[in-house]
Amino acid sequence: MKTKFIAIGVMVLSLIIVSYTKINPTLSISQLKRLYSSGDYQKWPKPEVDSLVYAQGFEDIGTLGQPEFPEDNKYTEEKAALGKILFFDPRLSKSGQISCANCHDPELNWGDARRVSYGEGRLQGIRNSPSLMNIAYAKVFFWDGRVATLEDQASFPIKDTKEMNFHIDLATKRLNKIKGYRTHFQKAFGKEKLTQTEILKAIATFERTLVSPKSRFDKFVAGDSTQLSNKEVEGLHLFRTKARCINCHNTANFSDNKFHNIGLTYYGREYEDLGRYNVTGKKENVGEFKTQSLRGVAQNAPYMHNGLFPNLRGVLNMYNAGMPQPKRKESQANDTLFPTTSRLIQKLKLNQSEVDALEAFISSLSTGAYKMRPPELPQ
Repeated sequence: MKTKFIAIGVMVLSLIIVSYTKINPTLSISQLKRLYSSGDYQKWPKPEVDSLVYAQGFEDIGTLGQPEFPEDNKYTEEKAALGKILFFDPRLSKSGQISCANCHDPELNWGDARRVSYGEGRLQGIRNSPSLMNIAYAKVFFWDGRVATLEDQASFPIKDTKEMNFHIDLATKRLNKIKGYRTHFQKAFGKEKLTQTEILKAIATFERTLVSPKSRFDKFVAGDSTQLSNKEVEGLHLFRTKARCINCHNTANFSDNKFHNIGLTYYGREYEDLGRYNVTGKKENVGEFKTQSLRGVAQNAPYMHNGLFPNLRGVLNMYNAGMPQPKRKESQANDTLFPTTSRLIQKLKLNQSEVDALEAFISSLSTGAYKMRPPELPQ
């Protein structure tokens, strides 16, 4: 009987501790480490999430599951293998010199480490190339969300005059003339000549296989408390509470797949970019850009849609300061497109030690190099 009462007492005490952690932010690092590395997300302290975010649907951070493939483009090993060849083949470009891998280089964490990318004739675009790592978990594509599927996304660089500068129909005809491709086409689709749709499906299938290995964060929250230092655990807690990162960088992929104006429209100045407005034509979308995943972000400098931030610390300092909050000039009083920074952006008042901790945690989301040798191209 005594043993029974002790067991009940331990259960009640555990419930009290869990409830306490959800309302009391003054937990010690050792307590936070024990809770976050418990392997049970229900024991985590409650995140500090804006009511607007909860209203739109909120999913906490965590570990990635297996990527899903669409019903009309199921995974096959042969299709992914063909997509890999196509991804690295510069003959999809007009000049025969630019491939998808030019802007999404496996040696550079599937980005290109440039402020903005360049393509045919060394022409520069206006936006930074984000990493393709974990693109399978995205629900919208490009900084402005102009397409909803990875298959559609694959066609845009091919036809963009500042990228591969080719028509997909012409690229398809060129590839169908290459004898060495016929065996690969046969294995992937059961025929020796492909349509443009099938070429794009193969590329998208390959891109969905680019899933990062488990990070130290993933191993930590799965139960290995040795994976994160005390400083990184502090940063994890700040990420979900005082630093407000969780409002936009949520879900297991650390992106809400939504669009936000964080004050970097450069409205009326050099580098002006109206973002999602250019797609929707709706004034409420002026200056909005897609939330990028933070997985591997420490390896993906420079940052933001225009690549103007060379390092992660600079980005964190800007968020800490509340990002730009543009004020109308008298001449702009009736300007209906004047951008308004999202209300989710606020001054954080983090001290330097806290910014250090936040940066340390975000760096724990990286997994090292995911290199891949280019395949031998069919002739």
